[in-house]
Amino acid sequence: MRIACWSGPRNISTALMRSWSSRKDTFVSDEPFYGYYLKETRLNHPMKEEIINSCPTDYYHIIKTINSIIPNNKRIWYQKHMAHHLIDTKELSWIKNFKNCILIREPKYVISSYIKKNKLKNVSELGYPQQLDILEFLKKNNLPFYIINSDDLVNNPKKELSSWCNYLNIPFEKEMLSWKKGAHENDGIWGKHWYHNINNSETFFKKKNVQSDDYKQFKSIYNDSLYYYKKIYNMNS
Repeated sequence: MRIACWSGPRNISTALMRSWSSRKDTFVSDEPFYGYYLKETRLNHPMKEEIINSCPTDYYHIIKTINSIIPNNKRIWYQKHMAHHLIDTKELSWIKNFKNCILIREPKYVISSYIKKNKLKNVSELGYPQQLDILEFLKKNNLPFYIINSDDLVNNPKKELSSWCNYLNIPFEKEMLSWKKGAHENDGIWGKHWYHNINNSETFFKKKNVQSDDYKQFKSIYNDSLYYYKKIYNMNS
């Protein structure tokens, strides 16, 4: 079984990857398309050149790799994907081979967190348009999908992970609720910049949704993000 979890930045996607890595039957991958994304967009992300030089950057080679035999004789391959790394969402037939999940978070919290670490110029950098494209492709082809709200997950990890596992028809394992401190062997090299908090954690911790007004500096991007977020959220009903 291959699970593709499509998230945006500044969500709990890395904590969720840690959670799945705690299962003995699961291999995890961290953002397979990141090097390709940076090479194509030339966006000035932290560690840009180091990431491009050390990661696969050929789109079709990456697709072939993540569709290959599951590594290490594991039964499940959990792949953490950033939806915005999909530069072109017109051809998505290859995701039919995956159990697709969409991980969402309310835009004002995403934006307020994102701008502390990176510059923000467009809603596409937050992944909301790409997440909607993925869902619309899956619906058009009568393919299943699963949507998780990160706030629901951190409020009750056991309930939400159990429901997800039930959807996948696999047993929930209590080991998914915790992990060892420190970096994981399958973390991307960008973890040195982005993963400080998660490396100091051992379980899901409730994010403080501080009522910051920082997102209001990006009114147009926020309004666009909210439009996509609501459409995605309503597809879960």
